[in-house]
Amino acid sequence: MRRHVDFPGLPGGVGSRYIDNVNGLRVHILEAGHGGSERPLVLLLHGFPELAYSWRKILVPLADAGFHVVAPDQRGYGRTTGSDITDLASFRADNLARDALSLISALGYDRAHLVGHDFGSPVAGWTRT
Repeated sequence: MRRHVDFPGLPGGVGSRYIDNVNGLRVHILEAGHGGSERPLVLLLHGFPELAYSWRKILVPLADAGFHVVAPDQRGYGRTTGSDITDLASFRADNLARDALSLISALGYDRAHLVGHDFGSPVAGWTRT
């Protein structure tokens, strides 16, 4: 299910929505540049203790450069739901990488450019597209 979400304070051209059933999660994303299927996907993975919102100033410039840009709230953060914070095994690097791969697939892609900051960088490193 794809549903737009009200998220105040976003720059023009940036949308907010949920993607259901991403490795068992309901993932909240911010995105820009999703107008054409030919656009390569850039997945921006935030650091600790940040959210997708931390990427808000870079989403539009990357979209203007020709990319479909997506910044998710990662497992256990922000508006993404479905993780069991009492089960630390779900936060292992291989499962976080599976989250990213599942999101890429749910968005209709089989590969993406990955950018990680802080906590997001090992997730990007573990994720192979």
